Amino acid sequence: MSGHRQFGSDQPVASIDDLVEFLRRAEKGPPEWRVGTEHEKIGLYRSTHRPVPHEGERGIGALLERIAAEDGWQRIYEDGALIALEKGAASITLEPGGQLELSGEPLRTIHETCDEFQAHLALMKRVSEPFGIEWLGLGLDPLHGVAERPVMPKARYRIMRSYLPTRGALPLEMMFATATVQANFDYASEADMVSKLRTALSVTGIVSAIFANSSLGEGKANGFVSRRVHIWEHTDPDRCGLLPFAFDPDFGYRRYIEWALDIPMFFLVREGRYRAAHPTRFREFLARGIDGERATFADFDRHLTTLFPEVRLKRVIEVRGADAVPPRLTCSLPALWKGLLYDDQARAAALALGSRLGVAEREALRGEVARRGLAARFGSLPMRDAALELTRISREGLRRIAHAGSRAADETGFLEPIFEQIELGKSPGQVVLERWEGDWARSVDRLIDYARY
Repeated sequence: MSGHRQFGSDQPVASIDDLVEFLRRAEKGPPEWRVGTEHEKIGLYRSTHRPVPHEGERGIGALLERIAAEDGWQRIYEDGALIALEKGAASITLEPGGQLELSGEPLRTIHETCDEFQAHLALMKRVSEPFGIEWLGLGLDPLHGVAERPVMPKARYRIMRSYLPTRGALPLEMMFATATVQANFDYASEADMVSKLRTALSVTGIVSAIFANSSLGEGKANGFVSRRVHIWEHTDPDRCGLLPFAFDPDFGYRRYIEWALDIPMFFLVREGRYRAAHPTRFREFLARGIDGERATFADFDRHLTTLFPEVRLKRVIEVRGADAVPPRLTCSLPALWKGLLYDDQARAAALALGSRLGVAEREALRGEVARRGLAARFGSLPMRDAALELTRISREGLRRIAHAGSRAADETGFLEPIFEQIELGKSPGQVVLERWEGDWARSVDRLIDYARY
């Protein structure tokens, strides 16, 4: 959600046709397809179990400074505060409550992606130990509510936390307490984009069940296997959800853009300064401007990053339905989606599986997955069976893609943690809850040892 990188120029947009062309120019042929992975983590001080603020000698600002100094990252400041790091096409950014996100390089293989992830973990462990900070792979801060989470010094988030509570019941929980792992995929044409977006939307509930991992909050069971999924259902109905219009016959670039144009803007940015722009809709901005400022391609690109459906179109397709998980499962997320989206046969089979549910059933599934994870049902199927079928489809897709690594002929090995989770029959969040109430005896240190990166 950090969204500090800007794509698109400051050239004014003349028409909706220009915006269609903006998305069309992002098309890439299969040899150029890459996977970009983003994963967030929740930081706590090991000795006190308190959240990590931005300020102070052991704060996140100082930690970012240490990373930049030791590993050659470029510093990004806002109003004098260090808020992000960049290196090549990768970035390390701050979420509103101090969650730290690595947005990785777009890479050809999951072998490279997982190497990047492991190198990042090694770096974070090395620089965080002197600060006494542990980073957790959980979908929700297990100990602290919104009031206890720190506030990061980013104007973007200040505007969001003012506006979003007017739209839903739980947006501040989303901003300050949740964490996710996401992946980004390329598209070759408008038809290819439509196929990938529909497929991902139709099966994202299954993926959410596999990765459901936010069952603790404020030090106790919160009534969900993935409270993060529940939180997103109650954030902003304008910009969240499952995009039912994506299954209409006329869906394409223009239809997605028309939807985006009618969603209120959060902010307008000029010369690096943010100012609130709501309740202006982007369509009004395009037609009439705001205070003499005309809409640019950079404005529209930034607006697309403020829309939060479960699968979204920017100049890539971003899948957003998974909770953050411990390291053994993190590399499985981009591998699962790659096998489903980058192989034609797998994509067709996944869409056939997802199409067993209609629009209303898919919407209702989100609530059941939030409460039950892999114990939910996918229509007439037990969710566990649907998850197993989907993962097998992905495995066959990865076998046909056959991207080899130094120690493997393809990328199917990255799915093994998912198969193990399905065999267990429990989402990660259910495991956490059972162990929290069982052999961990509600020990925060044991929870940290289990979930830390």
